[in-house]
Amino acid sequence: MSAIVVYIDQLDAPGKLSTTVRQLLTLARGAGEPVAVVAGPVAADVLADLGVYGVTRVLYSEQAELGQYLVAPKADLLAQAAAAVSASAVLVDNGAAGKEIAARTAVALNAGVITDAVSVTYDGGTLVAHKSILAGSWTVQAQAVSAVSVISVKAHSVEAGAAAEATSPAVEAVDVAFAPASLGARVVSRTPRAASGRPELEDARIIVAGGRGVDGDFSPIEELADVLGAAVGASRAATDAGWISHASQVGQTGKKVSPQLYISVGISGAIQQKAGMQTSKLIVAVNKDSESPIFEIADFGIVGDLFKVLPQAVEEIKKRRA
Repeated sequence: MSAIVVYIDQLDAPGKLSTTVRQLLTLARGAGEPVAVVAGPVAADVLADLGVYGVTRVLYSEQAELGQYLVAPKADLLAQAAAAVSASAVLVDNGAAGKEIAARTAVALNAGVITDAVSVTYDGGTLVAHKSILAGSWTVQAQAVSAVSVISVKAHSVEAGAAAEATSPAVEAVDVAFAPASLGARVVSRTPRAASGRPELEDARIIVAGGRGVDGDFSPIEELADVLGAAVGASRAATDAGWISHASQVGQTGKKVSPQLYISVGISGAIQQKAGMQTSKLIVAVNKDSESPIFEIADFGIVGDLFKVLPQAVEEIKKRRA
């Protein structure tokens, strides 16, 4: 089977595999032989997790340049490691950094690059990327004509699943030869994001999201999220208005989520919003406009004033837990 490389960044959150990485490994295993390329240290727990997902080989580098500069050195690592294992494909996450790494890696490998994929399959000797376009209205297939394909995959497009039989990956350190141009912009300082105590949006099992209807007041959203142990999300209208950080944006131009429960509050449900959350297992919508498009995909809908509905929900949840 051909090697399918998955890029894993352990510089910011060492010792843990993200949900997105687990999904990439699941895709890689279905299309070929998964090989992990890791920026940063490979902790024992991470190595064990990689084996659970069927990884046979791990190439890693702890060179200081990977953390001291922007993403270009990471692309150097990925390209050189992919070439070393004769990979037929390279998979990265579809975030802003992932897309830049994909582009730089593709240039280094003289490879075709495909972004925004939702699945990858191996069909008749050809690696095919499946894309959901026009906010989910169409599904298309794409493939690179080059020997190697570099593909960025949207988060939560597939369910992560362990391999039928765990492996014991071979581990190998890589000494990366960084291009001079890759060391042109140094990171001089970092400011950690303030901890909210809530789950990360992309990994949360429950999300409460607010939109234009909150009119700048996210306190009812946050109160309900806190009693449910949920993450707080938002529509683009709410983030553009400055009511909440853009890091909380869910939608076509924000984050794609797929929680067990998604509570949409004061969000009309335009197609751009649906593109980011319509794969949620259970959708509950609260909106005072009974004609809002969100009710078309909601499993349960409440037509009412969110400033009256949400406090009642919080009170009832607290009462039942007392």
